[in-house]
Amino acid sequence: MPRLSWPPPWPLLLAAAGLLLLPWHYPQDGFALVSVWGEDADATSALAQAARHGRFWFWPALAALALCAAWPRALAPAVLGLAAVLAQALAVGVQGWSAPWLEALFGALDDRQFGIGLGGACTTLGFLWLTTGALARRGAFRGDRFVAGGVGLLALLILLFTAWPVLRLLAEMAAPREGFTAWASLAERLLDRKLLSLACVVQPVGCGVLWNTLLLAACSATGATLLGLCFALLVTRTGLPGRRALRMLTVLPLITPPFVIGLGLILLFGRAGLVNQAAEALFGWELGRWIYGFDGVFLAQVFAFTPTAFLVLIGVVEGISPAMEEAATMLRATRMRAFTSVALPLMLPGIANAWLVAFVESLTDFGNPVVLGGSFGVLSTEIFFAVVGAQQEFGRAAVLASVMLVVALGAFALQRRVVARRSYVSLTGKGDAGLPPQLPAPVRRAAMAVALPWAGLTVIVYAMALAGAFVKVWGRDWTPTLEHFRRAFALEWSAGGLIFSGGAWHSLGTTLLLAGIAAPITAAMGLLAAWLLARQDFRGRTLLEFALMLTFAVPGTVMGVAYILTFNLPPLELTGTAVILLACFVFRNLPVGVRSGLAAMSQLDRSLDEAALTLRASSFRVLRTVVLPLLKPAIVTALVYAFVRAVTTVSAVIFLVSAEYEMATVFIINRVINGDYGVAIAYCAVLILLMVGAVGLIQLLVGQRRLGRRAAVPA
Repeated sequence: MPRLSWPPPWPLLLAAAGLLLLPWHYPQDGFALVSVWGEDADATSALAQAARHGRFWFWPALAALALCAAWPRALAPAVLGLAAVLAQALAVGVQGWSAPWLEALFGALDDRQFGIGLGGACTTLGFLWLTTGALARRGAFRGDRFVAGGVGLLALLILLFTAWPVLRLLAEMAAPREGFTAWASLAERLLDRKLLSLACVVQPVGCGVLWNTLLLAACSATGATLLGLCFALLVTRTGLPGRRALRMLTVLPLITPPFVIGLGLILLFGRAGLVNQAAEALFGWELGRWIYGFDGVFLAQVFAFTPTAFLVLIGVVEGISPAMEEAATMLRATRMRAFTSVALPLMLPGIANAWLVAFVESLTDFGNPVVLGGSFGVLSTEIFFAVVGAQQEFGRAAVLASVMLVVALGAFALQRRVVARRSYVSLTGKGDAGLPPQLPAPVRRAAMAVALPWAGLTVIVYAMALAGAFVKVWGRDWTPTLEHFRRAFALEWSAGGLIFSGGAWHSLGTTLLLAGIAAPITAAMGLLAAWLLARQDFRGRTLLEFALMLTFAVPGTVMGVAYILTFNLPPLELTGTAVILLACFVFRNLPVGVRSGLAAMSQLDRSLDEAALTLRASSFRVLRTVVLPLLKPAIVTALVYAFVRAVTTVSAVIFLVSAEYEMATVFIINRVINGDYGVAIAYCAVLILLMVGAVGLIQLLVGQRRLGRRAAVPA
């Protein structure tokens, strides 16, 4: 049995601090020094509210704390504490009792309470870890308190910030329409022709948005995965000159606000685009508006999702042991056969994970379809218009979101079935000093034929899009200027010092601060979840994996609306704060860290963990000293993705920002709506430069995985 790794007093002390010393509620007027026994009941601890201000609903939690102090290893007091915190949070709101039956049972209540704050959070975590520790002592989770606590923490956070908002939104599915019952309203929304129509099979009209979404997602995921694999092979398995620059160019669309790619494609292929004008001038061809529809959205999504596939795949490609291919060649296999029969099958988990991530991202993508979709409707845009339209049909939006969720889970189940049939271990505790073999010539030529023209097109698209920041008015006045940068990022000196007088400084500072906080939290949670799912056996493991993918299967717009509906009132009153933005960033981007970690961990032999556990190392020490150093590519993937997605996300936060916490992308969208394209593109250019620097800093801080291999000689 593993050695217990957490000292028992800490959960009890955490719960005691939350109940006795810290303010229970979230401060309504900002953080301030709190008197534990103050006059303002809402700014005091739970003990003060119960003893001095007559808020009797805190006494059960205080009693549970006393029982836990008397019997710290018992399960019942810890469970009682969790139940007491949950009950008081749901029972009393800003208008007294939250349900009529409570008022009938206890009488009218003149008092009220706001949302849970620091004290409530610490108390909940303390009782949670007391509960998981007691379960571990009873034999659950193989007696390992670290594993039990990790599973409990993830389950609680997923329940609060994923399952609860989604269920709160889906509860609107059966909201009755005028003249319909609840069930009739649900059936009418599910059988809507605009959702399920197959008329395009027999006549030249559009199909339902479900079939449009499936076709687009499958094509985009396949194209992005193929391109990501080609780029990963060229960067890691060839001596191609400029590989480092190619690697940075591949990641460039990931660190770009989503509408920059669409703008560049319109400037190239729109009716007044350079390619269309050149085709008409040289050959008399009128290419028309082909960019608006399936073709344009597919092209933009492949641009947008190839970096994600590349980041998932590059760690997998680097992790394949060269000794395996060397052994195949020693047995007289050709280099091509060694690659196709040894290396390529070992890449299957990474390929499947990359395809799944790209497929789900295409399902939930909003920016590209709304800019380039034209009359080609998909689920995400239909949900958006149902939410923000004149009628505000939350019921229809909920039905469309549930359909999208079912599709994403079907892809997830298919991926699990494909990957689970074989073992893909290629890193063991044995020596591994082989040279990474060069790609076979046919594979190298095919990868270059696919990847290099795409890289050239990427450069052209970005050059076109960013050129608008350096001219006065695109299409009318081509005079070079830096006025757009000065308006956004002006600096002035005064008697009091340096003044950030540009209009973009506030949103930029807020964005970088929140993204810098969210990225390490997202990476840590994602890799912890991947380790628990890949290395631990416990009840509910499949359910936890499903819950971790839940936010990725819901469009950002829908998640933003769900957060507004859920966290606008107690017990978690977070709307308008930085906390709701951080929660949105973390749980929207968590699945990529999980999938990247699972893909990389599928190559690590369990004997590495088992050897350390045999030497009496705790689970936490095994994770810290054995597993994490071998997961550095996955750590880089999780950090980079979490940071840049937090900076560039639009749909998930457009309903959550406030005057105090304005995000960069919302500032840019407002400039675009006002027709101020120059400032918007200038801001995008600055964001791209900042994120390139951030990606380089993350790679420098994390470092490279050391596998004890010799360096390959460039071909």
